[in-house]
Amino acid sequence: MKPPRLGFLGSGKGSNFVAIARACAQGELPALPVLVISDVASAGILERAREHGIDARAIDPGRFRTKLDERAEAECVRVLREADVDCVVLAGFMRVLKGDFLRAFPGKVLNIHPSLLPAFPGLEAWRQALDYGAKVAGCTVHLVDQGIDTGPIVAQEAVPVLEDDTPESLHARIQEAERRLYPAALKRWLSGNLEVHGRRTVARKPSAA
Repeated sequence: MKPPRLGFLGSGKGSNFVAIARACAQGELPALPVLVISDVASAGILERAREHGIDARAIDPGRFRTKLDERAEAECVRVLREADVDCVVLAGFMRVLKGDFLRAFPGKVLNIHPSLLPAFPGLEAWRQALDYGAKVAGCTVHLVDQGIDTGPIVAQEAVPVLEDDTPESLHARIQEAERRLYPAALKRWLSGNLEVHGRRTVARKPSAA
């Protein structure tokens, strides 16, 4: 059986991509990274991909600030389909994916968010948690749907908020947790042993003999 083929979308340095690529290379995650796309031509994730021998493409996002325009979205879909990806992994991708893209890859787009969703969706979730006075923060791997950080949750890891935390120190510890959680959550999802029930993911019940 061929390993699932992973395509990545990212806008930044690519630390989560590296964690996943290393897990694949070390046999911890039975999957094959085949493509990285970025909306930022100078993004570090593209260089990290090339260092791992993985096809890296920059695609101009178009005229919108927070999402891909129609041309860019269609180009991303085309390139991912050409690479025959089985799962699209968002690794620090800073644009919202909508309609046509999600219909092209139904139930196959995953993201990681730096909070224990549904708490603190949106930008700078670690700062939101600190400002709110939360005692526990964390990260969540979830399926991507039409909302903002609202898709069914695959896995979570809690991170304590320390008395002397700054936004930077808390964010750094959440990022460490992300690099542990994302490969493990992908392995769980790609195993086929989870199914979506409404807004939840639950273990698939074994079929009766």
